[in-house]
Amino acid sequence: MRIDAHHHLWDLAVRDQPWTRDLPALRRSFTAAELRPALDRNAIDATVVVQTIAVPEETPELLALATEDPHVRAVVGWTSLTDPGITDRLAELCERPGGSALVGIRHGIQDEADPDWAARPEVRRGIEAVGAAGLVYDLLIRPDQLAAAVRTVRALPDVRFVLDHAGNPVVGAGELEAWSKLLTELADSPNVAVKLSGLVTRTADAPADELRPYTDLLLAVIGPDRLMYGSDWPVCLLAAGYDDVLTLAETLTGPLSTEEREAVFGTTAARWYGIGPTA
Repeated sequence: MRIDAHHHLWDLAVRDQPWTRDLPALRRSFTAAELRPALDRNAIDATVVVQTIAVPEETPELLALATEDPHVRAVVGWTSLTDPGITDRLAELCERPGGSALVGIRHGIQDEADPDWAARPEVRRGIEAVGAAGLVYDLLIRPDQLAAAVRTVRALPDVRFVLDHAGNPVVGAGELEAWSKLLTELADSPNVAVKLSGLVTRTADAPADELRPYTDLLLAVIGPDRLMYGSDWPVCLLAAGYDDVLTLAETLTGPLSTEEREAVFGTTAARWYGIGPTA
């Protein structure tokens, strides 16, 4: 299978997306029907749709979508990590229509002011509950929160983690060395994978040249077996269209063997999120 391991969908008629207010290109609805031609054109067999805002109503809607759309095979949803009843909340989500598509939970840690938020005891307890429910925890963080994420991944070896957007590095700002050090430390934990996603919006005129040092490091320390492609559509539209983002990822992984490329563009996500072949 070819899998897009990270994209979003939203309908502004159903719910506002406040974070798009200063982003005119994203200030509209984006549906599965709009995305479908790009998936078909690029032979994408399955996708992972990921939450966008921290409200309990969104995840059941995404689960329902998974029952209707043949491409949406997995959902990374949201629930409060600090809710004392998180175990019950997760069980309720899994029992809803489409609940079998719930593969992970994410919280926008990047929106939390505290750089050590991911290492708070009450947050770790919530992430531990996510793992106990058989789900992956997706880490969405800023660069200054990466050190706390590394500590949390190490402290919870029984939880499977996925680092979204390679930790959101500041590309071309002289911070490659610090990011490389922390990613290398993170790679020592076998319970974490990384998404090759969300990076094109951090580049300027030559995305392949700008991103190559980052992707080379990821391939060297994380490896294809723990690296998965994601388009980050429609957020990617701030910089490039769906086809261009995929082509860029293919260019950056060009030196890989066929088996290694299949891992990045499918089998890693399938294994990590438990996405089986279609009937």
